[in-house]
Amino acid sequence: MARIPESELERLKNETSLVRLIEASGVALQKRGKDYAGLCPFHADDTASLVVTPEKNLWHCFGCGVGGGVIDWTMKKSGVSFRHAVELLREGLPPVTDAPVKYSTVRTLPPPVTPDADEQKLLNEVVDYYHRCLKQSPEALTYLAARGIGAVEAIDTFKLGFANRTLGLRLPQKNRKDGKIIRERLAKLGLYRESGHEHFSGSLTVPVLDERGDVQEVYGRKIRDDLRPGTAYHLYLPGPHRGVFNVQALTASKEIILCEALIDALSFWCAGYRNVTASYGAEGFTDEMLAAFKQHQTERVLIAYDRDEGGDRAAEKLTQMLTAQGIECWRIKFPKGMDANEYALKVQPASKSLGLLIRKAEWLGKGQAPARSIEPVIEQEATKEENEPDKMESSSSSLAAAPVAAAEPAPALPASPVPPAPQLDLAAEVSASEVILAMGSRRWRIRGLPKNLAVGVLKVNVMVSEDSAFHVDTLDLYNARARALFLQAAANELRTHEDALKIELGRVLLKLEQVQDETIQKALEVTQPAHPELTAAERDAALVLLKSPDLMDRILADFERCGVVGEAVNKITAYLAATSRKLDAPLGVVVQSSSAAGKSSLMDAVLAFIPDEDKVRYSAMTGQSLYYLGATSLKHKVLAIAEEEGAQRASYALKLLQSEGELTIASTGTDADGNLITQEYRVEGPTALITTTTAIDVDEELMNRCLVLAVDEGREQTRAIHARQRAKRTLEGLRVRQEKQDVLALHRNAQRLLQPLAVVNPYADKLTFLDDRTRTRRDHEKYLTLIDTIALLHQHQRQIKTLIEGERTVSYIEVTPEDIGRATTLAHEVLGRSLDELPPQTRRVLQLIQKMVGEQCAASQCRQADYRFSRKDARDYTGFGDTQLRLHLERLAALEYVLTHRGCRGQSFVYELLFDGEAGGAQPHLNGLIDVSEIIPMTESSRGETPRFAGSLRGENGGDTGGLRSAQSSENPITATIIEESDTSMPETRAMNGSGKTVSYTQHLSFLAASGKAP
Repeated sequence: MARIPESELERLKNETSLVRLIEASGVALQKRGKDYAGLCPFHADDTASLVVTPEKNLWHCFGCGVGGGVIDWTMKKSGVSFRHAVELLREGLPPVTDAPVKYSTVRTLPPPVTPDADEQKLLNEVVDYYHRCLKQSPEALTYLAARGIGAVEAIDTFKLGFANRTLGLRLPQKNRKDGKIIRERLAKLGLYRESGHEHFSGSLTVPVLDERGDVQEVYGRKIRDDLRPGTAYHLYLPGPHRGVFNVQALTASKEIILCEALIDALSFWCAGYRNVTASYGAEGFTDEMLAAFKQHQTERVLIAYDRDEGGDRAAEKLTQMLTAQGIECWRIKFPKGMDANEYALKVQPASKSLGLLIRKAEWLGKGQAPARSIEPVIEQEATKEENEPDKMESSSSSLAAAPVAAAEPAPALPASPVPPAPQLDLAAEVSASEVILAMGSRRWRIRGLPKNLAVGVLKVNVMVSEDSAFHVDTLDLYNARARALFLQAAANELRTHEDALKIELGRVLLKLEQVQDETIQKALEVTQPAHPELTAAERDAALVLLKSPDLMDRILADFERCGVVGEAVNKITAYLAATSRKLDAPLGVVVQSSSAAGKSSLMDAVLAFIPDEDKVRYSAMTGQSLYYLGATSLKHKVLAIAEEEGAQRASYALKLLQSEGELTIASTGTDADGNLITQEYRVEGPTALITTTTAIDVDEELMNRCLVLAVDEGREQTRAIHARQRAKRTLEGLRVRQEKQDVLALHRNAQRLLQPLAVVNPYADKLTFLDDRTRTRRDHEKYLTLIDTIALLHQHQRQIKTLIEGERTVSYIEVTPEDIGRATTLAHEVLGRSLDELPPQTRRVLQLIQKMVGEQCAASQCRQADYRFSRKDARDYTGFGDTQLRLHLERLAALEYVLTHRGCRGQSFVYELLFDGEAGGAQPHLNGLIDVSEIIPMTESSRGETPRFAGSLRGENGGDTGGLRSAQSSENPITATIIEESDTSMPETRAMNGSGKTVSYTQHLSFLAASGKAP
């Protein structure tokens, strides 16, 4: 924004006669001692309460309490803004009449442009207006003097100007037809922006004129260097550059000085070297300039570009272009890092220092430099006008000029009745998007209130209207200055008293606070998604599923019925991870594969089995988003993220949520008084995480906390998927799609029936796990959680027991050896791969390469060490894409599974397989896990059989056993201290220790241990 200099304001305050200004407004003043007195026009005054002090050039009304200087009087009497009042005083026009204040939207300053002018004339007129503004702006003239280009001759020759943001004050208002049209035309020329601001606001303007004096281009340079970061200091008209600066020089001289910027060219011109022009920046030499050089037969160009890397590079490029056209090129070399203007300011006098550089210009052509004559300095006569630059300011008229004819007095506005006291029972139409209040003939509409959910913040969009007049603005209603500006503008638009609007706005504020409080209270209410009530039939069907002896096999079969083929381990593991949300420390899963392999389909299939109220799904997350969710919005739920890359910025929060089970953050905010306070946000867990990734190297921290599942990318799996896709198009496929929703509804109801029970593992002290590396500390916890989840899933097939200790009661179920057997089978498949030094997909590539090499060596009867294969050979055999295969081969080479050799052509490479073990001959195996048979002996009938669940994971069928089962042992003595949850007749556990007394669970354990009966 162009600032009005303080010196200019002081000049107006001191040189403008306040007495004559007030008398010109129609107020009769009478002498009272040193002061003058008169009737105040701003209120009903019959006692001459307006007092004017000529000595201080101030006025004050003892009736209404207002006062000030000449600018304040003009603003109050004319109903204009501060800048508009300054412009009126500069023009020396009596801007008001003796009528009461009438807030008009008609501009009182003469417009500087002709509304019906063509585009060229309109552009010329605006440049002329900026030129006149420059001559009246001490601030702009000071800037020119500081840059060494303030010569009056230069200002007038090139029509230098200053855009002081007063152009809009002289145009019709934008809400009028003429004002809208003229602004649209100025916007088309590039002088106005879509925001309604002047394009060159606060800038020195340097127009580029053609031979006729028409403006072709305008350059703008901000005259203040303390603007906010990101502000553009150099501006041009939008579109391609047009015109040649100082085109007259090309006609007068065959030797031209070519500068990089217009201000640099003005520096040469003011120093006496008039044969100068400029390009539009280092890369701004246009075809039009080249054509002008050829047209005027320019023989020699002295390139005076900045002495920096960009300037040197552009000069070299320009030399090649001009030399090709037969124009000699020389280089004016400033000191390193300097341009023409900076050099002229530092080395005075500029006429001699620049002349020396011109004479020492470096020849840029080939061969010996031709002789050239030095253009003489055009001497400037020192005029009185140059020696007295302040004389430019004297062009403004004196305020003592005769007043213009007064406008027809407008009828006085009737006095507004005093509104009633503010009340909260004001009728309002409240909707989700806006609040509407009616007060008499005026209508108030407020939008944006739902966004204000913090006490002390009330930034809204307010529109007040009456008949066809209205005013709308966005403001903070708690900001007194913003309210005052809104009221002033609204009173102008509606042509009413500001005091009446002020009282109404106060009532609006109170009503909005009431509505805001109600909205905040509703937002703070914790609303959990309603769990749908199950019908008796739905509950019975879900219980039948949960009590199935082959429950996990049923789950895998239903995945197949829903269209997910293969991936048995991945499906059941991800399903168990989602089920573990009901535990205190759930599992997390990362599904890893290359693009289009089916990782998202696997995640979608698992999530489809989970009720909607128990899952939260996002495509991406910002870094702080998790911290500001509701306190319980993630508690015992599944958090699914489409791609791990979309949550990288939130990875730290995700890791904490998995490890700690909750998130806390301290953030600064404001209280009702606007003071900064620290607010704590807390998000409770636990949460089960499921996400996918295409990255081959999974984040180590995330992999330690989650189970990593690798999608099968083999050809057999692809064939199976293709077969299923084709089957969907058949009549049977249509039937299956209809059946799918029933299957999903059944499993969602079953999940709803699962209770978050505690899980006790009586065999925990007998379990073993690998302990050769530190990361197994977390993998061991995953293994134990996997056992607990399987037990939790079978809760309806177990006895629910109750532990009572004092006033605390905990319901729990116990782990069986079958649960451990199922978990061990999965641990071999999942953790066995996770602990492998090779990622699953890389291991798959190694298997295929080993198979390919074996076949080729057998066919050619050569040793493995003598066989070489290229990446193309591996790509053709494995079917992997080039990018993925390259990454896998690099990892295999780094771990010394393959050896890279230089190829026979160019930069090609071939590979040798070093690995000679079994890459994929055996099933994945995790060392260190105990054999389930060691925990409790199996019955003779089950010994040697293949459990159905284990067979399902290996793609086998057969057997009717539901998993790794064992014979049911006799009731453990400890169970004598517990009761079934369904038995409500006993308020606490009773255990008889011979004395008939009721003891607690802990006491009874001590009793059994002492008697040697506890296991």
